[in-house]
Amino acid sequence: MAPKPKHLLEELSHPGPHEVLRGNLGLVGVPGVVFTPRAGLGLPAIAFGHGWLQPPTRYRELLRHLASWGIVAAAPATQRGPLPSHRLFATDLRTTLELVTKVRLGPDGISVDPAKLGLAGHSTGGGAAVLSAAEADVKAVATVNAAQTIPPATEVARKITVPSLHLAADGDLVAPPVGHAEAIAKAWGGPAQLRYLGKSSHLGITEGKHWSGLLLHGKPHRGTQRLVRALLAAFFLTHLTGTDKYRPLLEADVKNATIAMDDSLELADA
Repeated sequence: MAPKPKHLLEELSHPGPHEVLRGNLGLVGVPGVVFTPRAGLGLPAIAFGHGWLQPPTRYRELLRHLASWGIVAAAPATQRGPLPSHRLFATDLRTTLELVTKVRLGPDGISVDPAKLGLAGHSTGGGAAVLSAAEADVKAVATVNAAQTIPPATEVARKITVPSLHLAADGDLVAPPVGHAEAIAKAWGGPAQLRYLGKSSHLGITEGKHWSGLLLHGKPHRGTQRLVRALLAAFFLTHLTGTDKYRPLLEADVKNATIAMDDSLELADA
């Protein structure tokens, strides 16, 4: 009998079986952090874009969580000023994927499979991940409270055909879903799912305190963090490794993460 979605959610809410190592991306050319399983060859990897004004350390436990499930997770610490270049940030995300693919990571020579790459991001980092995906050879893209970019992520999304997952806080006053995450999901050129995160805000995914909390509405939320970690793990394990074990979770509503749009079946039938 296939596991029920709620059981898969519970499983993926906890750290995975891999011991995790943390590294400094600056040692290979881009400031930022990278989390990897202690060992493994041909691993999947994602580059994660931080939100406006946010340091990558505000997503530390999310990145660590993905690594514990066997996914190399790297986050560049560039374009952190009040007027970031979204184009350059998108380029930095692609560069990050190239670096983790070409460089042996960790003391035991961890390696990444260039055919198992993905992109993700929060806020403008989510929008930048969309821009990056249009010019990168990736298999999947996930955004959390994505924000529009220059050029508009909605326009670029039309060109992208790989599967995507878009998580949007129902209480996001910084990047309201209707003009940001929802618009991006509806414009997506390939399979796209949009979920609304209940009882959450723009900064719900972030961890710890930061001075930007004085400027931006919202605050860290444990329930949001738990859902995002589990759903992103399920999404990337499914689309980067080919396993179907966690697909039932991606196809079902879960508490505080209801599916608002899912055109995957429509595209499959077309």
